[in-house]
Amino acid sequence: MDAPLALEKWSGVISTVIIGAKKEEGGSRSNIIKIGGQSTLPLLFKEGAIPNKPKIAFEISDIAPYDFDEELTTAYGKAINDPLAWAEICVNKYKAELLCLKMQGTHPDFGNKSPQSAAKFISTLLSKVSVPLIIIGSGDDAKDNLIMPACSEAARGERCLIGCAVQDNYKTFTASVLADGHSIIAESPIDINIAKQLNILISDMGLSLERIVINPTIGALGYGLEYAYSIMERARLAALSGDKTLASPFICFVGQEAWRTKEAKTSPEQGIIWETLTATSLIQSGADLLVMRHPKAAQIVSSHIEALFKE
Repeated sequence: MDAPLALEKWSGVISTVIIGAKKEEGGSRSNIIKIGGQSTLPLLFKEGAIPNKPKIAFEISDIAPYDFDEELTTAYGKAINDPLAWAEICVNKYKAELLCLKMQGTHPDFGNKSPQSAAKFISTLLSKVSVPLIIIGSGDDAKDNLIMPACSEAARGERCLIGCAVQDNYKTFTASVLADGHSIIAESPIDINIAKQLNILISDMGLSLERIVINPTIGALGYGLEYAYSIMERARLAALSGDKTLASPFICFVGQEAWRTKEAKTSPEQGIIWETLTATSLIQSGADLLVMRHPKAAQIVSSHIEALFKE
């Protein structure tokens, strides 16, 4: 007779973060996305509740992307040069439930768009597509401090996910999401202690811990994935053991990391495989939100998620 499985019971629960607001909630989105809410480790369904599946967001940019390989640009055709058409293809053709917009055109080296121009683009995009939005800056901290408050205000009431807040600019980001009703992405450099400290600093400004999503800055397959995996695992164990300052869902920028590897550039097929394997591995470590680039990779990972949660 087989011995019964030893089931672990945890005292903590991961926060549930909602992205998007429907008309009756003061927004204009056609759907909302819920992430987090687990009371157990990834995929251990018999040990606790896992109310929300990992979600996929399609990455887009406010300008034609400068770092997309030919295989990626081919997947979207001529629309890749028109951000609004690109967004519509993601939603209408590839059935994206969520978009992650990178404000690359505001970077001093890639257009240096003004806060007013950025805000106008956000307003136009919201009128073109009805799915929830993640909005992230260009990566230039000084410029993002100017741009992201304007983007946040332009999307007021839509309950977007705004990022990425780091130790050098979290005050500006936090003040903006507090004023406009959004949630925030807190980015830490693969360091559980920095992640915890940043969450504390943000919550000290008055933003609820339940409105924070952690970006642990993952590495792709073969480029630090195993280290990122271990950091995410440690954070999730601490959260489930009762540490509320780490009980936030994870967002992982899979496409960005996978397609910068030399292996992904070897062939179109291998690039898709690299993004797919990076994403499916991170699901095992607790990723709640996967930002992906290639529609075929996103489709494969979506099918994988459905298979994992079939029962």
